[in-house]
Amino acid sequence: MASHLRLHLAAPPPIHHHRLRLPRLPKPPLLNLTAPAYSPLPRPRLLSTAPLRASVDRAEKEDSVGEEDGLVGEDSAVFRLGDQRVVSWAYFSGILAVVLYGLNVLWIDPATGFGTSFLDAVGSISDSHEVVLLLLTIIFALAHSGMASFRETGEKIIGERAYRVLFAGLSLPLAVSTIVYFINHRYDGIQLWQVQGVPGIHELVWLSSFISFLFLYPSTFNLLEVAAVDKPKLHMWETGIMRITRHPQFVGQVIWCLAHTLWMGNSVAVAASVGLIGHHAFGVWNGDRRLASRYGEAFEVLKKRTSVVPFAAIVDGRQKLPADYYKEFVRLPYITITALTIGAYFAHPLMQASSYKLPW
Repeated sequence: MASHLRLHLAAPPPIHHHRLRLPRLPKPPLLNLTAPAYSPLPRPRLLSTAPLRASVDRAEKEDSVGEEDGLVGEDSAVFRLGDQRVVSWAYFSGILAVVLYGLNVLWIDPATGFGTSFLDAVGSISDSHEVVLLLLTIIFALAHSGMASFRETGEKIIGERAYRVLFAGLSLPLAVSTIVYFINHRYDGIQLWQVQGVPGIHELVWLSSFISFLFLYPSTFNLLEVAAVDKPKLHMWETGIMRITRHPQFVGQVIWCLAHTLWMGNSVAVAASVGLIGHHAFGVWNGDRRLASRYGEAFEVLKKRTSVVPFAAIVDGRQKLPADYYKEFVRLPYITITALTIGAYFAHPLMQASSYKLPW
C-alpha cells in the first residue's frame, strides 16, 4: 500500500491535452494556368542614343559639304558595286540590244524603216539645209521637252516604266535623224570663216568638246532608270558637276556648239547651234519648273546655293566646296563618260561612214 502510494506520488501530474486554436486563413485562389507564374520587375529605362547618333551624323554631313546646312538634293554619280544586281544589268543589256535592233529595223534601214520617209517629208518643205536642220531640231525638241513636261501626268496614267519606254521610243528616232542629217550636211552651208589651219584651233576644239561631254551626260548617273529597268525618278542632284552649274546639259551643249561652229565656220553649223542652244535654254526654265513642282522648298534651297552660269555660285560664296571635292568626280559614271568621250573621238570616221550610207 505504502509502495503503491509512493509510486503514485512520484508519478508526474497528468497532462491535459488542449486543442490549439489557430486563426482561420482565407482559402487561396484557384491556380490560373493562363496567368504568368510571376510578375517580373520592370526593366530599368535606358537613355536613348538616337539623338546622339543623329547629332553625330548631322555633324559629319555638314563637314562633308563645307559650310552648308547639309544636302537637300541627292549625291550624284554614286555607284556602289555591292548595291548592283547581275540580273538588273543583264536586263539592261537585253533591253539595249532589243532597242538598237528595233531602231534599225523600224527607223534606220531604208528598206524597212520609216526614217527615210520622215526625212523626205521634212526635206520637202525647203531646199535649205539650214531650214531643214532647224525643223528637225524643233520637232525633236517638241517631242522631247513636251513629253518631259507632261511626265508627271503621264506616269500617273500609264506608270513610270511605260512612260519611260514611250518617251524613249519617240525621242530616240528623232534624235538619230537629226544627228545623221547634221553629219551628212555639215559642210553644205555658206562658209563664213575658215580657221581650221590656224595653229592650236584643233586642240582647242578637241579640249572644249571633251569638257562639254563631262557636262552633257549626267543621265549616266543612273543608266538602269534610263532603260526603265529601275523605276524612273525625277532626281534633284546636288553634288559633283551640279556644284559648278545647276544645268550641266545646257552648259555642255553651249560649249559643244561653240567649239564645232568655230571649227566648221558655216551657216549649217550656226543653224544647228541656234536650234540646240535654244532647246536647252528652254530646258533650263522647264527643268527648274518641274523640280520646283516636285520638291518645293527643298529645290528653293538648292537653287539659292547653285547657279546656271558655271562657277557663279562658287565665286559669290553661295556654294561652299568641300575640302575633298575632287572625290565627287572620282566615280564610275564620270570615268565611264571620260572613256566614252575619248572613244567617240577615235570613232568619228566610223560614225561618219555609217551616216553617209543613209540617203538622209
